[in-house]
Parts: sequence; structure tokens; C-alpha cells
Amino acid sequence: MTINSRDKGAQGEREWAAYLRDSFELPTRRGCQFAGGPDSPDVVGGIPGTHPEVKRVERLNIHQAMLQAIADCGDLIPYVAHRRNRTEWLVTIRAKDL
Repeated sequence: MTINSRDKGAQGEREWAAYLRDSFELPTRRGCQFAGGPDSPDVVGGIPGTHPEVKRVERLNIHQAMLQAIADCGDLIPYVAHRRNRTEWLVTIRAKDL
């Protein structure tokens, strides 16, 4: 992973946290990234009972991103928040978790 893609990922996590704060008045912030897992989500706070995986890329393998969210979620509901440049945020969640 290059520094630019890492910076873009961190920026995406900050954007998603801000989106949740501004749209739903949820207390959020970017998480501390060190190893993955339920104790280190991309965004801390946010939607209760969920574990977000945030992706800010032009080409996303959504199945791979969801597998990462599932692997890291513990007992929480995994979802992927994602967007491309100049587009709105999308959220992918497993149908059984709706």
C-alpha cells in the first residue's frame, strides 16, 4: 500500500465519521488502526451494534471488503461504507443483518 492510498483511506474514514455525525448526530471519530478486529474499527462510535469497514477507492472488490468486515466484527453486524471520487456514500450490508 502506498502512502497516497493510505492517506486516502484515512481521509475516507474521517469523511465517513463526519457523515455519521452530521447526518445522524452520532458521536464518531476515526479509529486507531493497528490490527483489525472488533476493538479497532475504522470508525469508533456511529451506528450502535455495527462494525464498519470504510473504503474510499475507485475500484472496490465489495466481496473482499465484506469478508474483511466479517473477520473483524466479532459479535457486531458488519457493513462496508464505500464511495468513489465525486460520488455519494453507499453502504453494503448482508441481507440477513437487515
